[in-house]
Amino acid sequence: MSAAETDTDTSDAVRPVGEAVADLGAGRGPDWLDDFLAERLAELIALRRDVHRHPELGFAEHRTTELIESWLTRAGIEHRRLPGGTGVIAEIGSGSSVVALRADIDGLPLRETSGLPFSSTIPGTAHACGHDLHLTAVLGAGLALHASGALTGRVRLLFQPAEEVMPGGAAEVIQAGGLNDVDQAFALHCEPRTPVGRIGLKVGPITSTSDLIELRITGPGGHTSRPHLTADVVNALGTVITGLPLLLTRRMDPRAGAVLVWGAVQAGDAANAIPQEGVLRGTLRLMRREAWDGAEGLIRELVAGLLAPTSVSYDLRVHRGVPPVENDAYATALLRAGVAAALGPDAAMDAEQSTGSEDFAEMLEHAPGALARLGVWDGVGPQSDLHSAAFTADERAIPVGIRVLVQTVLAAQSGGSR
Repeated sequence: MSAAETDTDTSDAVRPVGEAVADLGAGRGPDWLDDFLAERLAELIALRRDVHRHPELGFAEHRTTELIESWLTRAGIEHRRLPGGTGVIAEIGSGSSVVALRADIDGLPLRETSGLPFSSTIPGTAHACGHDLHLTAVLGAGLALHASGALTGRVRLLFQPAEEVMPGGAAEVIQAGGLNDVDQAFALHCEPRTPVGRIGLKVGPITSTSDLIELRITGPGGHTSRPHLTADVVNALGTVITGLPLLLTRRMDPRAGAVLVWGAVQAGDAANAIPQEGVLRGTLRLMRREAWDGAEGLIRELVAGLLAPTSVSYDLRVHRGVPPVENDAYATALLRAGVAAALGPDAAMDAEQSTGSEDFAEMLEHAPGALARLGVWDGVGPQSDLHSAAFTADERAIPVGIRVLVQTVLAAQSGGSR
């Protein structure tokens, strides 16, 4: 048994609070899907918990990749590893039409505080964004469809590395041909403020852009008693920290929804010494693609104006991230049909555009598709946000995700490509 298989058992460890994970769509069929989940759901929950215990950061998901490959191999599903060494592309079925299902597989660099019995065993690393659920739902849907004999076309499973870093793993999937000939591409993303059993859908942009801004300021340094004889690096940093977010709201169309937030600032150690260097880092998020296309030039203009009176030198780097995820209307309609078939007509709800970003957006520049928000709140406990060390997800969302993806594939293949 390989290291990747050691935790995937179906013992009592898969029973939360003494009872099995419920299948909220049970009885809605098709019969082969009901039978598959009745037989395999406990095993899939164990898989999710194994992945959750052993999170891996972007482009280092070696154990996770090995685990995915072991499941695909046992099922007889053809697959190949991405050239970078992590991530997998698999394909089932035959025919000219291709539907892609994408799951991201990386964790985050933070310490988990959820208190779950299957919390991360890897120091400083956690699945705090639900990628372990995404992986399980896509793999479960692929296994169910492969065993069903119901496919009239092909389904491509994209297990993408490094969604949480910039640049991310979507580009590697694209370069490896993962989106070639794809008619529609679909993805789920956990939503901790939506109750389990509900799915958020939206035509058009459902996420925002995300760029990383890094500003390094330098000066000769000096004594805090004589700032006039040097360049005050800390004051210059403060000028940009407060000034740039405000100026962006005055120079950009308010409908762009510019959100610039600083996440890190470092300068100096001594209270009575003006340092020679300081670094400022943050993210800029925009709700509109057209605003994103012109953002870097405006940022450079505004930073130059803010720093001109300070006499410091600086190096400004704007690391362009990803555009908004633009949900295609037809693909969203297929998702809506899949949700209705899986859970009933009232399960779908309108989703708002998020200021979070997703590199699934890059895939949708190569094939039409849509991302849905998968409700994971149990309706009782706190709504811990994504990227929170205390993030938890109701595991009933796993069969929900499997059913929605399976039914969406069936709807896509019955309707054909546009």
